[in-house]
Amino acid sequence: MGGENREDVTALLLAWRDGDEAALARLTPIVYDELHRLAGRYMRREQTGHTLQTTALLNEAYLRLVDSSRVRWQSRAHFYAVAAQLMRRVLVDFARSRRYKKRGGDWHQVTLSEGIPVAAHGDADVVAVDEALEQLGRLDPRKARVVELRFFGGLSLEETAEALNVSTDTVGRDWRAAKAWLTRELKR
Repeated sequence: MGGENREDVTALLLAWRDGDEAALARLTPIVYDELHRLAGRYMRREQTGHTLQTTALLNEAYLRLVDSSRVRWQSRAHFYAVAAQLMRRVLVDFARSRRYKKRGGDWHQVTLSEGIPVAAHGDADVVAVDEALEQLGRLDPRKARVVELRFFGGLSLEETAEALNVSTDTVGRDWRAAKAWLTRELKR
């Protein structure tokens, strides 16, 4: 991920987890650029003219992150994985609310050609991707987490392995299998 020091981020997360509120103040400027980059990746996949902006997505996810008192931060990779999941939830919630308001019209599309070729034949609706990923999660939770971390979180194989506490070979196998499964499901 970004140029921040992995050990500094992890140490600050652990201090914050243990109740040091000053650690959050020191952590924020260190992780802000990487979180903004992550939000930008999400927004580049959205349709042109999307009413939610990168900074708004980042702010909403950040508010949810700092309100995550139940999260027992483990590492930098874990933090970015949770951030990616929260950004995905914000976009899915936004898309669902728009879909409900418009009764099915004007769905927001997300291009999945970057990072995971699940939509080789065009764009896939963010809600359809979310539903397919949730279905995969019921069948194989680890494979669904690999997709979240790799595709949505932008984590490398090594960072994903660290976050899930498995080998990089396992992540690679799960990644390939999940891409194939999602490709099949989204073509339906």
